[in-house]
Amino acid sequence: MSETVLKIKKLENFVALPEYKSELASGMDLCAANTEDITLKPLERKLIPTGIKIELAKGFEAQIRPRSGLSIKNGITLINCIGTIDADYRGEVCVPLVNLSNEEFTIKRGDRVAQMVIAPVVFADIQVAEELSDTERAAGGFGSTGVKL
Repeated sequence: MSETVLKIKKLENFVALPEYKSELASGMDLCAANTEDITLKPLERKLIPTGIKIELAKGFEAQIRPRSGLSIKNGITLINCIGTIDADYRGEVCVPLVNLSNEEFTIKRGDRVAQMVIAPVVFADIQVAEELSDTERAAGGFGSTGVKL
């Protein structure tokens, strides 16, 4: 396992530090730091505060991901599926949740609402080219390989 330093600043609404819940977990749970209950109606979107700001080392990003249990059991997921926090962002970490179910869902202070994965970033050396190499797939996309084995 590789490691990096993650600096965390607690805000006034702070409730809990991100936490790995098992020895080999890749994601840390993020808790809601709302001061009042937040109810998401069906198809409603809201930004949920976490009460923390972070500082990542250069060459790393924080990926904010849905919690699988909330997604499958309650239809609660992230608006953009995976959110990216860049190493130079210094604002509060917030979680953009959406309710894809037909039932209202209430988020209480301290509820675990998302996961945060720290990942290395590869910076591309962009080169403009007149031609690209040929491949068997070529320009085939969006279902071009089918769904059957």
